[in-house]
Amino acid sequence: MILVTGGAGFIGSHIVRALLADQHDVRVLDLVAGRAPDGAETLTGDVRDPDAVDRALAGVTAVCHQAARVGLGVTFADVTDYVSHNDEGTAVLLRALAARRFRGPLVLASSMVVYGEGRYRCAEHGLVPAPPRRREDLAAGRFEPACPHCGVPLVPEAVPEDAPVDPRNVYAATKLHQEHLAFAFGRECDVPVTALRYHNVYGPGMPRDTPYCGVAALFADALAAGRAPAVFEDGRQLRDFVHVRDVARANVLALTAGSAATGAYNIASGTPRSVLELAAGLADAAGAGAPRPQVTGRYRLGDVRHVFASAHRAAEVLGFTATEDFAAGIAETAGVTPRAPAETVTT
Repeated sequence: MILVTGGAGFIGSHIVRALLADQHDVRVLDLVAGRAPDGAETLTGDVRDPDAVDRALAGVTAVCHQAARVGLGVTFADVTDYVSHNDEGTAVLLRALAARRFRGPLVLASSMVVYGEGRYRCAEHGLVPAPPRRREDLAAGRFEPACPHCGVPLVPEAVPEDAPVDPRNVYAATKLHQEHLAFAFGRECDVPVTALRYHNVYGPGMPRDTPYCGVAALFADALAAGRAPAVFEDGRQLRDFVHVRDVARANVLALTAGSAATGAYNIASGTPRSVLELAAGLADAAGAGAPRPQVTGRYRLGDVRHVFASAHRAAEVLGFTATEDFAAGIAETAGVTPRAPAETVTT
């Protein structure tokens, strides 16, 4: 039996379907378990509740931990909710697994946000860390990070898993702490732990009409309401957009790979695209009458400029390569019907 926490959420529900299609027995623990896919055993409960977690773990031989509070948040006042759902929830789960002498595997939903800014190179000084962007630069439209030594704009590169981590907002800090807790548990209890660092996930079933969802969902929600997608900065910031079905397949591979899968892996398409390219693709898919994206110049201090992935390690160790076509996936995403967001959803 495989337990999927958050299995009624966006990514979690796709993982459940993929596991069921692969003939696995699946149990879901979720605050809104009634939305879980048919065919899975469902338990309604909070991952922060020791009793609910203990019931959910009975007879379980593998755990896929997706339950989390996601997104950048609205204000710093959200910090207690993020720490409660993500850090405390993970701690309660790990304590219960240790008490049961669970031997794994454990797959954790992590995120590319743990890297902070991506990987950058200066023509003169080589690889250099990008300093946190300053409010005065962003307000003046100076969005590109500059070399801290010579001030020349840096060139972004794909981020490998051994890149330094540097979380730059509350959500990112909690995702990194989840990794630290899970790997500490794995070392102490001899359990194979895999952290899948999802890049920007999109696809059918995205939570919509909520400030906690991702940029693809925000754009799709605007188009569904007849509004132009509002693109922050100049729209040239680079991300890796990966389809949710590819993410679900990566989880199945990690859950069935055994101890060889221990460690952190980027789960990404391997092809960087700009945020404006995403918004334009969604507008194109929505039809000729859809409003075009508007580049606003607005910014959020907690955002990073460029972050996209090296996907080589996941291919070599897990056998994972993204296969979903971007244009087809965007068209599918643009046509989904909005669904009410769950309080706790997958990352």
